[in-house]
Amino acid sequence: MIELPASFRAMPRWWQGGGDWLDALPSLVADHCRRLQLELDGPPRHGSNALVVPVRRNGELLALRLTPPTDDVAAEVAALRFWDGRGTVRLIDADVAAGVTLLERLDGSRSLNDLPLTEAVPVLGRMMRRLAVPGPPEVLSTTAVAAARLGDLEESWSRLDRPFSRTVLDVALTHALALAETSSTLAVNGDLHYEQVLAGRREPWLTVDPVLMRGDIEYDLARMLWSRLDEMSDDAVFEHFHTLVDQAELCEERAYAWVVLRSVDYWVWGLDHGLTEDPVRCARLVGLFLSC
Repeated sequence: MIELPASFRAMPRWWQGGGDWLDALPSLVADHCRRLQLELDGPPRHGSNALVVPVRRNGELLALRLTPPTDDVAAEVAALRFWDGRGTVRLIDADVAAGVTLLERLDGSRSLNDLPLTEAVPVLGRMMRRLAVPGPPEVLSTTAVAAARLGDLEESWSRLDRPFSRTVLDVALTHALALAETSSTLAVNGDLHYEQVLAGRREPWLTVDPVLMRGDIEYDLARMLWSRLDEMSDDAVFEHFHTLVDQAELCEERAYAWVVLRSVDYWVWGLDHGLTEDPVRCARLVGLFLSC
């Protein structure tokens, strides 16, 4: 039986419920280890809502990942099966109903977040391009996201008492209109950032927890800037932007438009959900891109 880390129980994710699932986790781990013939191989690690237990089977190093069973588990399993180890952690087995996946073992103590930006940013750019294979038609398109923002961004802005100028809103809406159409049908990871790329054994770096979309691979570039923006000078922001564009072979014009739209959208979302730091980062990013 594993010992559940106190830090996992303390995560904000469980403030609104989930105690019963947490209490059952040690037994769930034991049950799945018996069913899959796994041996425990070290203390568990965790993020905000997932517990990852190092295990082995016949000498193979694996990881048992447990999350509350939701539709997100099915989508993640589908994404991992789609990419099938191409730039992503390899899926070995899954019990979607239980919220359990068995994965190849990565080094959870080393992510791109631990590297200097000058080393981490090119890796992210190459990863964006590596994942950009022809995407399945049934998944969410980046054009649908842009169209949705076109329809509801102004309402959110008004409801929040107009937290930034009308000019900024109009620029974002103009970009949303342009981005609501694309000729690209490539696969996109809609949640790619430094902490989601871990050191591997099969390859130096592999992506975890991918969100499968299709359309513009420029879609999530803004997150790669705002998530470590505090480490960047104003000049470095554009240096890293151009590195990502070059390494991922992106359309610079669409990359620029997605940075502005996604930053304005996350700015509004963050304010609406009581965040204090990320809206400030988004404000800075938007200001820099609108002034260049």
